[in-house]
Amino acid sequence: MNKTDIEIAQSVTPKHILDVAKQAGIAKAALELYGNNKAKIDLSVRQRKKRGKLVLVTAISPTPAGEGKTTTSIGLGDGLGQIGKRVVIALREPSLGPVFGIKGGATGGGYSQVIPMEDINLHFTGDFHAIAAANNLLAAMIDNHIFQGNQLKLDLEKIKWRRCVDMNDRALRNITIETPRQDGFDITAASEIMAILCLAENMSDLKARLGRIIVGYNTDGGAVLASDLGAQGAMATLLKDAIKPNLVQTLEGTPTILHGGPFANIAHGCNSLIATKMAMGLGDFVVTEAGFGADLGAEKFLNIKCRSSKLVPDAVVIVATVRALKYHGEGELGKGVLNLVRHIENVQNFGLNVVVAINNFVTDTKDEIQTIQRQCEKLGVEAILSRAWEMGGKGTEELAKKVVELCSKKPRIRFTYKESDSIKKKIESVAKKIYRANGVTLSPETKEQIKQIESMEYGNLPICIAKTQYSFSDNPKVLGAAENFDINVSGVRLCAGAGFVVVLTGNVMTMPGLPKIPAAEKIDIDENGKIKGLF
Repeated sequence: MNKTDIEIAQSVTPKHILDVAKQAGIAKAALELYGNNKAKIDLSVRQRKKRGKLVLVTAISPTPAGEGKTTTSIGLGDGLGQIGKRVVIALREPSLGPVFGIKGGATGGGYSQVIPMEDINLHFTGDFHAIAAANNLLAAMIDNHIFQGNQLKLDLEKIKWRRCVDMNDRALRNITIETPRQDGFDITAASEIMAILCLAENMSDLKARLGRIIVGYNTDGGAVLASDLGAQGAMATLLKDAIKPNLVQTLEGTPTILHGGPFANIAHGCNSLIATKMAMGLGDFVVTEAGFGADLGAEKFLNIKCRSSKLVPDAVVIVATVRALKYHGEGELGKGVLNLVRHIENVQNFGLNVVVAINNFVTDTKDEIQTIQRQCEKLGVEAILSRAWEMGGKGTEELAKKVVELCSKKPRIRFTYKESDSIKKKIESVAKKIYRANGVTLSPETKEQIKQIESMEYGNLPICIAKTQYSFSDNPKVLGAAENFDINVSGVRLCAGAGFVVVLTGNVMTMPGLPKIPAAEKIDIDENGKIKGLF
């Protein structure tokens, strides 16, 4: 019988975290241990000027189960180690929403995992809880201010700050609170606090960004900031440990930094800037990932994270599976490959070096693999079989060698839009250039929101489009390489602290719900504390 992911993870004896740190060049004095197999890293470690090669792993448009992007990222990191490279992996932390929902955890799979898998997929070092606490402290201070007399004259109908919880709980999307006013919850991964933590350079920057959060507007139409409530200091205090990246390891002992966890469909989908820069100061090669397909996570990684940090990926790996391409082709692989082709073209249009990793399943045939490879060859891109799930690093050595080769070529990034473009033009640029939409339809409310944001001189911010991950369009049922559609924008949200404007499209929800049969039903723990059912 084949072992499950959690059984494989539990069968491996991990290195002591101090040994992992030593391998990465991190001194013991720079660590705060959380037991023997995970630790917080002091921010002083990221001050090193050394810069390793940055490898971004992204994917085609996924199926609901995902296509193994994290598994490939981990396997590639181990594969680079197998061919003698000094490597550090930098990934996001999992949210409890997918863990107990449909998608499962985010620690990889098979023999390509980060451990301790159970801890990472559950409470880990408490970062998500700290982010939720900071978010909800601000919410409590808003309502307390109103209760105590509302000196700032907050307009109860124009309060923009919502509460959050790290769970898929559709019943909390819209609620009525005592003030009285309408409120609601987002999932923690969609909180602006999460985005701020992941884009902040240091504690001073974090605190400044927290202070710039716009909580709502007063009766005169002016913005009310978190700093007007005096909230930023207490919020930053709650995040004093969460701002420090977490060190763990792969099943093969490769140092891995996990930090932050915004989703890519409703947020910007990248791990923290602090963790990425820290990893680049430690490894000659750094493998990171951006969530969901390249139309979401990679687009935001490049247009938001790279724009603000001046980082540029030396190579991009696009993960594809035969299963997903058939799904996008309604059973026809040749038709479904057009989805992959579009993602390749988009990454190439950014000016970046690309390779495709075919995440191998035992059901894949030689003809199917060759069909994908032939299509990629037409674009001048190599498609390499990845057997990370089955073999760990040994299954990605060929991919690792290709990545090293690509990293020897200097990339030149071309952003999708200019900072000086209007918000509407930025939305149209992404819609037309990345999604290949005919155009953009803005609701009357959206037009007014954009007008207000630009009048406040925030029009130069990048945009973060919230869109279904299953389609290039805003309709999750339109698969493959969607054509002849418009992107329908239902609203925009100004995230002044994070430094971007969220654009809401279609029926995307910032608080997901659980499926009919949630993964939570299969998760259990025995009397000895051994967990089963996680995947």
